[in-house]
Amino acid sequence: MNDTRNIPAQLDAVVVGAGFSGLYMLYKLRRLGMSAKVVEAGADVGGTWYWNKYPGARCDVESMHYSYSFDRELEQEWEWTEKYPSQPEIHAYISHVADRHDLRRDIVLNTKVTEARFDEESSRWTVRTDEGDEVSARYCIMAVGCLSKPKLPEIPGIENYTGNWYHTSHWPEERVDFSGQRVAVIGTGSSGIQAIPILAERADHLTVFQRTANFSLPTFNGPIDQDLVAGIKAEYPRIREEARMSGFGIAVEEPTQSALEVDDEERRSKYTERWNRGNLTGVLQAYTDLLVDERANETAAEFVRGKVREVVRDPEKAEILCPRGYAFGTKRPCLDTGYYETFNREDVDLVDLRATPLVEITENGVRTTEREHEFDSIVFATGFDAMTGALLSIDIVGRDGVSLQEKWAEGPTTYLGLTTTGFPNLFTITGPGSPSVLSNMIVSIEQHVDWISDLLSHMSQQELAVVEPTESAEKQWSDHVQECGEATLFTKTDSWYMGANVPGKPRVFMPYIGGVGPYRQKCDEVAANGYEGFALQKADDTALDPIS
Repeated sequence: MNDTRNIPAQLDAVVVGAGFSGLYMLYKLRRLGMSAKVVEAGADVGGTWYWNKYPGARCDVESMHYSYSFDRELEQEWEWTEKYPSQPEIHAYISHVADRHDLRRDIVLNTKVTEARFDEESSRWTVRTDEGDEVSARYCIMAVGCLSKPKLPEIPGIENYTGNWYHTSHWPEERVDFSGQRVAVIGTGSSGIQAIPILAERADHLTVFQRTANFSLPTFNGPIDQDLVAGIKAEYPRIREEARMSGFGIAVEEPTQSALEVDDEERRSKYTERWNRGNLTGVLQAYTDLLVDERANETAAEFVRGKVREVVRDPEKAEILCPRGYAFGTKRPCLDTGYYETFNREDVDLVDLRATPLVEITENGVRTTEREHEFDSIVFATGFDAMTGALLSIDIVGRDGVSLQEKWAEGPTTYLGLTTTGFPNLFTITGPGSPSVLSNMIVSIEQHVDWISDLLSHMSQQELAVVEPTESAEKQWSDHVQECGEATLFTKTDSWYMGANVPGKPRVFMPYIGGVGPYRQKCDEVAANGYEGFALQKADDTALDPIS
């Protein structure tokens, strides 16, 4: 593994993060002839797929669509083994890409960026790390990921616990042996739902603490269908283009009917057919109005609850596991392998934290309002400070000494999710205000990196030194993002999309729900119109009139 500690004092660009977005950004910067380094906190490349090694960790986008499209030869050569790729397989893929394109020589591992400050005199960013590095760069590109700052539960007493505890997002390198142990899992989001079936097999007894029941759909995962692989590889250019212009970054047939236009039998038949596809968007994209109309949504929600009741034999457990109180799809739905079946095991208990809330972590386990539960190990599957957490954990300071933390005190505002006023030459790949977490992430990552690369090429050709969105462009876009969110059921739900899982975090709908295709068209229009909405400045400090 090549961990290049040598960071030059001056660079064209510093990229923060060596996941899918950081690696592709480095690849593109090199092709522009720019000097660049990627700084990564982890001990290897991979980002999300380096850190999240918990049992059962798996992507919720099918293997054939969760890969780069920029390397056509790799697209044909790489062989996935399962319908849905596991963490080890995705990490092997990312590592292969890093080696294939000789990216590691410009990646600095085991190093965390702690500070980035914009110097108005030189129009450059000074980037500092926890290893004492200080580098001046024309551009600072944040590839930190949307789900990369772990969040522990707000429960006192963790420091008193004498057993072993783990967070799903920082799982140990070595296999954890739970045999013979009483194990608790706190949290039933995606990580918990993936880990619980595996932990139930390994532990002597498993207790799941659930505050909010989540909608989860089966993957029907298994060895990948080789006929399907051959068909997709033969049509990759068309399939990729359809994904780029789709709603969620995955090419699927678009619905044409309201869920309320058809009778119960027809609706159930369609939901069943889509359920059996074993993917994230099948049921959700069965009808046009499932994310905008509460009555329509309830038909899909009740269908999923019916599936839970079919699987879970204990009626009381089944009802606890049935999601209620929010619309299906407005918290990210999960994909699972045997999740609901796990609760039919005699060695698995379910604790409803709505009925008996958590009070504290004790020396021996977990105390609820009902009683104390004793455990040998506790697994926290409590998620992330999503979308803004990783960005705001770095001390980013722009013009006039204003920090990003201050700028976003009432919620993130961006232009296109890529830039923010007051922070020139700073880019946020899949930042708030872009489709990001509502899409196939790699489709959105490639689009952002390509767009940034084209802008940097334009600036080089025109001898421009500074790019920054105008206040009016940022306000118009941020208002548009909120208006789109408010036209759906998303903003009625307390979710991490809204920042609701982090105490004190502003309640703002952070991603853009307008669709991957329409968003791409908007970005392309901005570029085609001379980077409309941006103030551009020449190296000699000559400001150009912004195109608004």
